[in-house]
Amino acid sequence: MSSAATVIVPTFNEGPNVAELVRRLAASVPEGSEILFVDDSTDTTPETIREVAAASAVEVRLIHRTEAVGGLSGAVVEGLRAAQHRWCVVMDGDLQHPPELVPVLLETGRETAADVVVASRRAPGGSSEGLADARRRLVSSASIALTRAMFPRRLRDCTDPMTGFFALDRTRIDLAGLRPEGFKILLEILARQSLVVVEEPFVFGERFAGESKATLSQGVRFVRQVARLRFGRMPAFALIGALGAVANLAIMAGLIALGSSYVVAAIAAAVLTIVGNFVLQEAFVFRDLRHEGRSVARRFATSFAFNASEAALRLPVLVLLVEAARIPSVLAQAATLVVAFLARFVFHSRVVYRPRRTRPASPLVRAGEGTTAELPVPREARAG
Repeated sequence: MSSAATVIVPTFNEGPNVAELVRRLAASVPEGSEILFVDDSTDTTPETIREVAAASAVEVRLIHRTEAVGGLSGAVVEGLRAAQHRWCVVMDGDLQHPPELVPVLLETGRETAADVVVASRRAPGGSSEGLADARRRLVSSASIALTRAMFPRRLRDCTDPMTGFFALDRTRIDLAGLRPEGFKILLEILARQSLVVVEEPFVFGERFAGESKATLSQGVRFVRQVARLRFGRMPAFALIGALGAVANLAIMAGLIALGSSYVVAAIAAAVLTIVGNFVLQEAFVFRDLRHEGRSVARRFATSFAFNASEAALRLPVLVLLVEAARIPSVLAQAATLVVAFLARFVFHSRVVYRPRRTRPASPLVRAGEGTTAELPVPREARAG
């Protein structure tokens, strides 16, 4: 079987990076491979790609789109359709994804028979240090936590569904079933079908030239993409949470009416609704994940501990809102419950009912009778 592959690079105004990217890829990719730029640029990037292609030792092709349908994700899907080889590597054009890791991803995919090999910043040995600032790192971490909570089974073996650097066997991907939008094409691919996923760690590097294309509008498109893919367990979780919130407020109001202080009433309401919510979540939200190796006692203890801690943290906020801001106690309690909802959903999906991994993050391949060895991953490739 040929080891040649197609490297798909979606670009938007990345002209200053093209020559260096092609130079490093040409020194890394297997013989017979191609580099396919799918370009949505509004500047002279297409001309730069053509100039670099004319002098390149490896085949370089260009698809220039006059309409950026589906954004970066749409460009990747178009590249997958036009690729000449079965195995494809998707990577950004700004050199934050190290070209030297490309052969490692391809070798891992072929040796493990995986459908997708993810270059992960979250796997042991990986890092997000190349992200521009703490704000972007925080947004990235929150996005990963949210998506893994919403798709616990499909993403059980993927620690970094937000990465744009991965290899895949395109014959195993239902391209017709994809609905690309925005930046996060890997999430689209993994959430749409059940695939065998393995990971290789990498260090996200600094941009070689130009500026990041991440904007607020891209964030909005990401939220829309997640909502369109599937809200997963959140509707049922939200319904139970809403019932619990109503019960919480009713219990609190009833105890206050009987003469209890609002603090004692809030504590009693929290304990009762925590227990009630757990019973309902077991039956209607996470029923299919109850047999992933954790006993019901352990699930309850973990859930109760988190919810009790969260309620304890909310209590000082409640007192502050009532005493300092003069907000009615029941209204203040409602506000704190709304804020806490998303944190509870993520924790229960990612911790209490977390599915067991089906394979290790760094795949092991048989090295000899009775022994195993990790696939060789050059240190310089991971460092980028």
